[in-house]
Amino acid sequence: MKPYRSMLFVPGQKPSWVDKGVAAGADALILDLEDSVPSGMKDEARAAVAAVIADKGAETALWVRPNPLVSGLLGADLEAVVRPGLAGLFLPKVFTALDIVRIDAVVSHLEQRNGLEPESIPLIVTFETATSMAHCEEIAGAAPRVGSLLGGTGPDADVGRELGFEFTPEGLESLYLRSRILLACRAAGLHHPICGLWQDIHDVDGFRTFAEDNRRLGYRGIVVIHPSHVAPAHEVFTPPPDRVEFYREMIAAFRAAEAEGHAAIDFRGRHVDIAHVKTAQDVIDLAEAVAGR
Repeated sequence: MKPYRSMLFVPGQKPSWVDKGVAAGADALILDLEDSVPSGMKDEARAAVAAVIADKGAETALWVRPNPLVSGLLGADLEAVVRPGLAGLFLPKVFTALDIVRIDAVVSHLEQRNGLEPESIPLIVTFETATSMAHCEEIAGAAPRVGSLLGGTGPDADVGRELGFEFTPEGLESLYLRSRILLACRAAGLHHPICGLWQDIHDVDGFRTFAEDNRRLGYRGIVVIHPSHVAPAHEVFTPPPDRVEFYREMIAAFRAAEAEGHAAIDFRGRHVDIAHVKTAQDVIDLAEAVAGR
């Protein structure tokens, strides 16, 4: 899956907001059919989202958050949005790996029917139930189209209610959960775990600190709910140019030494062997991927 530094929510019934998200420079937009859409506007939102995908899907990474399987609305959502131009599905309120297997089967059918490549619609799984958190490892490996996991631990929403914790900016109450989801993601070979969610729209400094803490933990992008959070998200999750250049020079020095029969070097006071070179290359690859947008 492509590395997304920012994924910005847009209510499905407000397609005019899509242009604001694009103007903000978000790496991807999540067109929401779930919580931000009033129950009486679901049909209107589906039609609006389908139209946006058809119109802008070729130029913008458009994901859709459908309603959960347990709602009884998922089938109609998928019928409307699984079409050319859809970048992927952002799944809420998953419970077990069987949910993923069932959704995978429906999406596979719709891909075939609508002329899409098999497994071309990836899934990002969000963990909002205690059951799903307890089974995140099985969920991560439930289907090849699972592309990433979301370690979402914002205040006063589904996760906090499910677990009963009180949110703090320091995040100690959710550190185990975020770490376990991250480990499940990496163990399944998924290299771009997503974090979220900072809900204080006006506290941009708090958002930045929250994003930095999650990046240090190992997350590579964040879900945002306001365009003003896109730019700081990119600053946090884009490898700094000086770090990238340092790693390029380090790799070059190592390769030169390797050609002379050495397996380790002293590079500017640092011990460097092949393990450090692989880590450096990962950072360079990430920087090149986000620069190529």
